[in-house]
Amino acid sequence: MLADFRVRQRDYLLEISRAITSQLDLSVVLRLVLEAAVEMVAGQAGLIVLQEEGGSLAVRASLGLPDPVLELLSPLWTDLADRGREGGLWRSIDLERRLMLASAAAGVALRQVVALPLSFGEQTVGAIFVFRRWGGRFSTNDRQVLASFADQAAIAVHNAQLYEQVSREKRRLDAIIEYSADGVMILDAAHRIQVFNRALAAITGWSAAEALGREHDQIVRWARIDSGTELSAAEAGGWPLTASVGRGRRNVLYVEGDLRRRDGSTVTVGITYAPLLDREGRLVNVIVNVHDITRFREAEELKSTFVSVISHELKTPVALIKGYAGTLRREDAHWDEATLRESLRVIEEESDRLNELIDNLLDASRLQAGALPLKMGEVALDAMARRLVTRFRSAQQAPDDEKPRHRFEVSFPDHFPLVEGDEARLEQVLSNLLTNAIKYSPNGGTIRVRGQVLPDQVVVTVSDEGIGIAPAEQTRIFDAFYRVDDAPTRRTQGTGLGLYLAKAVVEAHGGRIWVESEPGQGAAFSFSLPLTQKVTAHPPAG
Repeated sequence: MLADFRVRQRDYLLEISRAITSQLDLSVVLRLVLEAAVEMVAGQAGLIVLQEEGGSLAVRASLGLPDPVLELLSPLWTDLADRGREGGLWRSIDLERRLMLASAAAGVALRQVVALPLSFGEQTVGAIFVFRRWGGRFSTNDRQVLASFADQAAIAVHNAQLYEQVSREKRRLDAIIEYSADGVMILDAAHRIQVFNRALAAITGWSAAEALGREHDQIVRWARIDSGTELSAAEAGGWPLTASVGRGRRNVLYVEGDLRRRDGSTVTVGITYAPLLDREGRLVNVIVNVHDITRFREAEELKSTFVSVISHELKTPVALIKGYAGTLRREDAHWDEATLRESLRVIEEESDRLNELIDNLLDASRLQAGALPLKMGEVALDAMARRLVTRFRSAQQAPDDEKPRHRFEVSFPDHFPLVEGDEARLEQVLSNLLTNAIKYSPNGGTIRVRGQVLPDQVVVTVSDEGIGIAPAEQTRIFDAFYRVDDAPTRRTQGTGLGLYLAKAVVEAHGGRIWVESEPGQGAAFSFSLPLTQKVTAHPPAG
């Protein structure tokens, strides 16, 4: 009978060893190992501890033991790796002494214990503890069976740990790729897409589900290439196998230009292709990194526009000032009083233009630095509008037969409330809107300034009867240095900073600014400012 039991025990040992070594899921392997160990020696409970990264042992699987008592049993494996073994097992006397103390503290009836170290090579990765609540002591055969089980169990646990580590690293890499700010795509040797992250989906307009399995050229379609060679043409020319490679570096391919998105729109990108070769030099994968450089292009264009606009706007007043000053200094000429007055008026006006340009540039620099200072106080927008209109109406009375006359209307409801804001900055906004209304209605017409009171905000609108603004341009006119590209606008002086600064000032006050317009039908610029409990209505200005 004993011989038959041992044969069955060996057969079971072989069967369970095959089962656990075929598994790679660590939690499944630990459960199978623990169940097998407990069943082979007729135990009633057990647990497995594994070595953590810091070197300490922690419970990773248990059977027949309540979770609250596991920590109380920790004296069983404290300093266990430093103690001696007997035939691959830790000394029974030491373990049983520890078990007596630990089980008493935990309040569980555990009479016998045997420990099975899990060792891979010279490294102990953990241990299995098998307990009996009843029955005799663990026999020599029990210990031999567990000892013969140890190697297979340790290999299975080690393999599962490696697989878990590889899986963890893969998940980490997948997360890095998926949440990268740049678009990432991985191609196989035939240029079929294997990986396609969410940033690339946003750039191209293709979802990952739609892109996976497609060929590269179906997704990456160039509207224009500014530099470099597209992938298929480069590969036809021998890339990456016949091209020279720098010292220890992959032979990367870089292409820059406008990429056509799925909806037909374009986006400016820089794409880097890095080949992944096997040991024989055959192409395995192509790692593709796509960087949206639209903002960099816009910055370059903005810089170019800045130089162009500012140089032009500076040259005009400087040339006029220099010309009039030089003319007045001529010793061979005697100017009458009217000529002197007119010349000095022009010099003064052009000096004011220069000063305004410098102020706008300084404000634009402050905006880019994120610091637009505001001196807050109570502001009467209706009184401000009337004051500015009076000033602009007076300026229109200057003798100039070629300049069309503009009519001004101001309409604010009685008891228009005060708002909290920087009076000088808000006057700058309203003055800019009035200047634009005059500038872009060259044939004259009526310029209206009206106010409206809403439950939680006030709205001020400046409208004209001028050339108007095309719908496609209306979203960009508040950008720095942007000017509508048409003939009337090109003939009109300006830096393209006025509306940019107006928008910044209004938004700094918690409001917003917008335009409503149709080409040839004039334009209406409006801005809103919030009402607060601190401000109150005031009597209408006289």
